[in-house]
Amino acid sequence: MTSTWRDADTSTTARRVVLTGFGVFSSIGIGAEEFAEGLRHGRCGARPITVFDTEGFAHSNGCEVVGFEPEKWIHNLPVDKLGRASRFSVAAARMAIEDAGLSAEQLRSQLGVISIGTTDGESHDLDHLVGMEVESGPESMRPDIARRISPERLSLCIAQEFGLSNVEAATIATACSAGNYAIGHGYDAVRSGEADYALCGGADAMCRKTFTGFYRLGTIAPDVCRPFDKDRKGILTGEGAGIMVMESLDSALARGAHIYAEVLGYGLNCDAFHQVAPDQSSVARCMGLALDNAGVKPHEVDLISAHGTGTKANDVTEIQAIRDVFDDTPPRTISLKSMLGHTMGAASALAAIACSLAIKHGFIPPTINHRETDPECEIDCVPNQSVEADLRIVQNNGLAFGGNNSIVVLGKHQAS
Repeated sequence: MTSTWRDADTSTTARRVVLTGFGVFSSIGIGAEEFAEGLRHGRCGARPITVFDTEGFAHSNGCEVVGFEPEKWIHNLPVDKLGRASRFSVAAARMAIEDAGLSAEQLRSQLGVISIGTTDGESHDLDHLVGMEVESGPESMRPDIARRISPERLSLCIAQEFGLSNVEAATIATACSAGNYAIGHGYDAVRSGEADYALCGGADAMCRKTFTGFYRLGTIAPDVCRPFDKDRKGILTGEGAGIMVMESLDSALARGAHIYAEVLGYGLNCDAFHQVAPDQSSVARCMGLALDNAGVKPHEVDLISAHGTGTKANDVTEIQAIRDVFDDTPPRTISLKSMLGHTMGAASALAAIACSLAIKHGFIPPTINHRETDPECEIDCVPNQSVEADLRIVQNNGLAFGGNNSIVVLGKHQAS
């Protein structure tokens, strides 16, 4: 098979962009190695929620990060001045920088981009403030918690932790597709030469507000998440962070860096079709934009990491959109949310890392908790058990409320 993707851009200035460091905090593993092991073995992160009071809910499973020790990773900022999501973000950034074999001193001498996607920002803290106001009035709201709630802190605190002043720090709040939006932002900056590196990804902490919202919509599963299954009952909310170091291929080769995968391109669109319902034609268009940007033909894609929330509205619409693009022979299509739950703004960032690890280590993570595929979701979702595979090109889907769609295409690094 002849591939076209490496020759897609004829510009003499565009640079190839690679991923060289990962920071991961998830319900199935902390760090790239443990995360890869969890993916390969189909680990399930579902457990009773403990990070907020669930009294009064008939069921309250979620996918929490356990064993998180922020002090181990946050060295220069007072941890108690950071909200839970910012702690995830800063800790994952340090882990990614170390994994890439870089130091803060090296980054300070270069131009960089910090781009972090989120859905809820510090809504975990906002929950507490609202509770104080309801119970005792606005005068009872604690100033120290109020100071932590700006979502901009998810990116800004990374810059502060590492003393990075030559950076653009942005927090992107396009809900559940925000991680892929952040990856696209970093990719453009590094590819064009506007930045030497990017720290990009997504972070979110579980909060009562979002759990309650999905619960009231009737979309919280009573036990586990079963994407594409005819008996699926909905999502599980989750949390965590996935941050990656992105740099030019030339930079990575010059310093002998470990290369996980190459970013081939991405696509974004916003159809504003409906507040919560996805639009099939718009999702298909976004996939087409991403494949065109990457210089990839549909038949060259070996795997799709679907948004795959485990709701009928999402699963059926997304699979129909995939079949619009890939005709009657779509590649294997999995949902990592069966393991991780829906980590909101971190979802597509963690999925991008999972795709890169799958490419690097030669396997396809499974869609777990699977019993029988919904006839309206006619795909091979790799049920319950991972499979070995030589993956060259992987597509990572991120969809969000309001029609904010984002697709990233990743490839196995190949020498020119």
